[in-house]
Amino acid sequence: MSGMSDAALLDCIEWVALGYEVVQSIFPDWKFAAPDTVAANGLHGALVIGARHAVAPRKTEWQRELATFRVELYCDGKLIQRGSGGLVLDSPLLALRHLIELLANDPCNLPPRAGEIISTGTLTLAMPVSAGQSWTTTVSGIPLEQIALRFE
Repeated sequence: MSGMSDAALLDCIEWVALGYEVVQSIFPDWKFAAPDTVAANGLHGALVIGARHAVAPRKTEWQRELATFRVELYCDGKLIQRGSGGLVLDSPLLALRHLIELLANDPCNLPPRAGEIISTGTLTLAMPVSAGQSWTTTVSGIPLEQIALRFE
């Protein structure tokens, strides 16, 4: 997979979806060093995946849209953050390419396999969440549906 064109890389992707990564930390005020996250088994709490969209029928459009789409993150109807695909190493597709190239030169880790889900990076800053809040994400410039979460 290393060294392939964007079009060839897109041929390896079955679907694209918007998602929420819910992160957590046992460290007060999120103050920690990189080895601390390894000792705590990372920061990942959950990954919520929205509607899946096949790549094949509109490969050329995905290539452009992944780099240029915009996202807005709302908490209880109030705009909290704005972001874009360009904040993810210039495009989630380029972030995937970077991962593949790193793994191609890593004798200890296998390259991605068919069927694996790959989260390419965050579109906005991570924000604190409290019980009772409703969070929504809207997107423009790419055919992905909004996601809504309520934390109880």
